[in-house]
Amino acid sequence: MLPFSFFGNLNFVANKKLMSRIKYLIAIPVATCFLFYAFTSKVAAQEVSKYLSLNEAISATLTNNKDIHLALIDESIAAANYRQTAAIFLPQVNLSYTAMRTNDPLSSFGFKLEQRSISQGDFNPALLNNPNATADYMAKLEVQQPLINIDMLYQRKGAQKQTEVYKYKTDRTKESLIFEVQKAYLQLQLAYDALKVSAGALQTAKSVYTFTDNHFKQGLIQKSDLLNAQVHVTGVESNRAKAQSAIKNASDYLGLLMGQPTGTIYKINGDFQPAGSAADTVKQILADRSDFMAMQKAIEASGLMIKSSQMSYLPKLNAFGNYQYNDSRLNGFGANAYLFGLQLSWNIFNGNKTKNVISAQKLERDKLTIQLVQQKDQSKSEQDKAYRDLSDARFEIEQEKSAIEQASESLRILQNRYNQGLVNTTDVLMADTQLSQLKFSLAQAQFTVNVTRAYIQLLTSTTTK
Repeated sequence: MLPFSFFGNLNFVANKKLMSRIKYLIAIPVATCFLFYAFTSKVAAQEVSKYLSLNEAISATLTNNKDIHLALIDESIAAANYRQTAAIFLPQVNLSYTAMRTNDPLSSFGFKLEQRSISQGDFNPALLNNPNATADYMAKLEVQQPLINIDMLYQRKGAQKQTEVYKYKTDRTKESLIFEVQKAYLQLQLAYDALKVSAGALQTAKSVYTFTDNHFKQGLIQKSDLLNAQVHVTGVESNRAKAQSAIKNASDYLGLLMGQPTGTIYKINGDFQPAGSAADTVKQILADRSDFMAMQKAIEASGLMIKSSQMSYLPKLNAFGNYQYNDSRLNGFGANAYLFGLQLSWNIFNGNKTKNVISAQKLERDKLTIQLVQQKDQSKSEQDKAYRDLSDARFEIEQEKSAIEQASESLRILQNRYNQGLVNTTDVLMADTQLSQLKFSLAQAQFTVNVTRAYIQLLTSTTTK
């Protein structure tokens, strides 16, 4: 019988809903068990299964995975923010229509001036001091044209760097998801290997039980031997059920990665072994890895924002102009006037706000620089560990293969001797359990090799940008 940890390493979440149904089944009266079995058999027959290659899984993931969709949205947001900065080159145009009415002396006289309707009588002191209510209707077109704003130019360059940051983040998201699909596919392969091991163990266990049962009926062995054989069969059947659940769990996770609904049981097309011996060759982690490049572009963007803040100390030059109509009638456009000019502004002192902003921005840039160095050091450490794990797993595979040959021969000898009555049932069952353990350990070691190779690919991947 395989140990309890046989399937514990598959790292799959137990199906709580299925467990609750099993408990409910125990409480169902015996008379209804047959009907329940017939219903569940019909539901099981409706389960969909299909073959799935690794390339198909990767292609579906890159097309449908929600993480990639979110990364692309972030990329689009950064591009939209960059397009906003085009305002530093383009004019701003505003058209307005304003209706006003007042008896304020100064405003009333000003309205008449703008309407060009001043007469000699308007200079009467009594009217100047106590004018009647005066109306003004003004249609106005205003234009502002940025000319020289050096700080805004650097802000635009910083926004452009941000678009590159999110492009590299999208690339790294895709690379990480490819690794995740490879790992999930290998977990599915391991689950099928576990099912295969448990099926072989179950066949042997049933053979031993049948032989033991026949000899017990003939009075040649004790009942304890028969009970041990029966317990062994039960344990192997339990492991087989766990393997089947592991296949469903792995299939559901693959479906989640591919953006597909759960419930489909995927079958693998052959064994997947990423990169082969190429991944076993020690590679260097290059600086142009997409996540490193994203961090580097973020540092460059931060430097440009610092430059922008420093340039804000310089004067700014902008042009402005307007054209307006004023009339005392709602639909009138009697008097017109224009105004245009240049404005040179210089913010000489703003309470050290700019100075402190620059200090904070420099600290943020230094923080990003340290994080990039730390990320590179961590990746190098993970790479070294991955190669050590790969070496250990390859050595374990060779050991397990040799041990399986020996355990298989030992089981064969013990079965022959058991058939001759020379050894007891416990010896055969222990040998069968040991062989099953070794077979699954071999499958697990191969799983470790393949996952480690895929991880090394992720660590040493380079960008083409």
